[in-house]
Amino acid sequence: MKRVVFVSLLLWFSVVLSAQYHLSGNVSDADGAAIPFANVALYLAADSSLVKVETTNDLGSFDLANVPQGEYDLVISYVGTPDLRQARIILSGNRDLGTMAMARPGVDLTGATVTAQRALVEVKPDRTIFNVQGTINAAGSDGLELLRKAPGVSVDNSDNISVLSRSGVLVYVDGRNVPLQGADLSNYLRNLTAEQIERIDIITSPGARYEAQGNAGIIDIRLKKAEDEGANGSMTAAASQGRYARYAVNVGGNYRNDRFNLFGNLSYGYNQNFSQSNFTSRQRSFLLIDDLYSVPILRTPGIRTGLDVYLGDRHTVGILFTGQYEDGRRVVNNSTEIYERERPGVVLLEPDSILRAQVFDDGDHNLNTFNVNYNFAIGAGHNLNLDLDYGRYRHANVIDQPNRYFSPGGQLLSVSDNSFDTPIDITIHTARLDYNLPIGKGAASAGAKYSGVETSNTFLFYQGLSGDRTLIAERSNLFHYDESVFAGYLSYGGQLSESVSFSAGVRMEVTDAAGTLTAVETGRSEPSVDFNYVSFFPNAGLTYSTPDGNTINLRYGRRINRPDYSSLNPFRVQLNELSYRRGNPFLQPEKVNNVELGYVLGGRYNFKLAYSRTDDQVAQLFSPDDSIALAGFETYDNLARQTVVNFTASAPIQITAWWRSYLNASAGYISNEADYGEGGIVDIDLFNYRFYNQNTFTLPAGFTGEITGQYIGPGVGGGIFVYDGFGVVNLGLQRRLLADKLTAKLTVSDIFYTSIINGESNFNGLIAQGRVAQDTRRVGLSLSYNFGNQKVKVRSRDTGLDEAAGRVH
Repeated sequence: MKRVVFVSLLLWFSVVLSAQYHLSGNVSDADGAAIPFANVALYLAADSSLVKVETTNDLGSFDLANVPQGEYDLVISYVGTPDLRQARIILSGNRDLGTMAMARPGVDLTGATVTAQRALVEVKPDRTIFNVQGTINAAGSDGLELLRKAPGVSVDNSDNISVLSRSGVLVYVDGRNVPLQGADLSNYLRNLTAEQIERIDIITSPGARYEAQGNAGIIDIRLKKAEDEGANGSMTAAASQGRYARYAVNVGGNYRNDRFNLFGNLSYGYNQNFSQSNFTSRQRSFLLIDDLYSVPILRTPGIRTGLDVYLGDRHTVGILFTGQYEDGRRVVNNSTEIYERERPGVVLLEPDSILRAQVFDDGDHNLNTFNVNYNFAIGAGHNLNLDLDYGRYRHANVIDQPNRYFSPGGQLLSVSDNSFDTPIDITIHTARLDYNLPIGKGAASAGAKYSGVETSNTFLFYQGLSGDRTLIAERSNLFHYDESVFAGYLSYGGQLSESVSFSAGVRMEVTDAAGTLTAVETGRSEPSVDFNYVSFFPNAGLTYSTPDGNTINLRYGRRINRPDYSSLNPFRVQLNELSYRRGNPFLQPEKVNNVELGYVLGGRYNFKLAYSRTDDQVAQLFSPDDSIALAGFETYDNLARQTVVNFTASAPIQITAWWRSYLNASAGYISNEADYGEGGIVDIDLFNYRFYNQNTFTLPAGFTGEITGQYIGPGVGGGIFVYDGFGVVNLGLQRRLLADKLTAKLTVSDIFYTSIINGESNFNGLIAQGRVAQDTRRVGLSLSYNFGNQKVKVRSRDTGLDEAAGRVH
């Protein structure tokens, strides 16, 4: 049956060649004089993909040949003058645009050296682009910290990423999904230095070509690339100091000629930090005061290497290998004061007992991915692409957990030592075929994909510590999860008139999954958990543009968010004897409908109103244990629904010639609702908001300074944890040396140490209030040196290892 479905999807494809035409014109300055050597770029209007680039000749003329029938956007750029743009050019035959005059420069450029700089934030029809290289405070930062600064993106105290107040976002690097989630994804992003990153694309409403997985859309982190033949390389070193030190080094190089392109990158990171939390919990007749101090140390070498071979002008074959290796150590010191708070006539002056628990966590995480790619460039906008992927994730973890109970006077009352082995083995393989074809006044695309996932989780519970322990078979389990997803999509985008364009598509996914829990003691399996369903994901968009740069955009999309594999795993993972976490193998996938209305004023000022409704929202729930009166646990379950309404606005402002500013603000409403019976009710209505401001100053002696500040209002984490607002201020200073080949950046992050989270959860009789602080006040220094030809182009590939891999935890 699986083969029949997959073969049927592949039969959607056909190859149709279209007629080729010429698009020509002349470019002049404001006084009518011809402009030679101006850049002329032609983009497909449907998806903003680049079709052809030429330069004007000595007479200011250009001729773009062999362009298929369709609808295009034209951008003409020349040093010192604003870009000249013509949108929605309909080409159905040879066309001469006549003479187009560029605007006058804003300042007198005689004898001046002009350097171009991208806007910090660019708004495109299908995405918002955050140009990291436009911010000094990127220096010494990492990928996770940069996401905190990106417009519309929030990262909570548990490193959960949301966009437009919606959770369930997929993180890509160079068009391919990072096959990690949770703490593993956070660690990966921390090891990705800001100096490696060129920009961050925020795609809130992806089209049918993209995976339906991910309620909040896609964040695509694009790494630095170059643009011409030859060889180049770069070396980067960054270090920062807070309470603990961090550093990262990165060496990369490329070589390209007209036959092949070889590229590689080696990195190594060392990250030591702390997390300190204090929580007061009330459940049944007990009051627990919990203090936790955790110090993780991560050593993360990584490699990325690939080869592209050009088989003529149209055919490209490429291979790509990535490896991410993590050697982690974590020490947790936890103290819990235990009070019986409802004894009549008793004043709580001291605890009845104190639990002092430690966690010694030793883990190795290995992630390897392989990709083989074939691309057939049939013509402008006419393309066939095949990806075959294999990924393997190995997680070996050994945890020792001594528990000691003391009286208020310090007398040892009892001892309970436990240890755990929790290896995880995940294998992912995918095959994907995509076909793009210009048709009429637009472009069509179709595709098919198969992805398979096999994950094996082992949980071995021991009495005693490593070196002297006994397996407790009745508390040890094996969990195996298999999933297959077959997908196919069709989409089309085109022009209704010179100012109105549209896009529409639908994606179908067939999911077949099963999870089995086996007890080590008897080898007996619990009944398997089976999921078999067919889902359709339509999307549509309508855009109205004016010649002066104003745009109105309306988009609708339906998406799904399947649970990550760890939240399905029913193992019990302890922080101490009174606190643990367990998954839920019966979790249903989230289904969300998103509607967005966007407005761009003058090509600079961006406004967006978004609405989403999610059914079966996956939430983290904190409940008292039914069998142990003092214990509480974290688990996952589906909320009935979540409703989010969000408004965002952003504006770049040039205050003076030496001072420019960027403002970003968002405000929204979140409603989480669920009723699990017996007091298990979730009813949260919250207004949240966020402000971000960056100010960049051109200083004497070649220095550039930067001040950024943001304030994040009250929010909801994990479904039921409501946290208070907090703010942060950062400073940065930059200087370029050695003919701009060496860049030095100095930063101070969170100078007032105000990014401390305070919050509360109240569910099913367990009320918890507390705070979380991390190692966020830091001083950082980075040095980046580029050598060779910095225009060597590296082909960016969107591989097929995406949606399934993105759920690895």
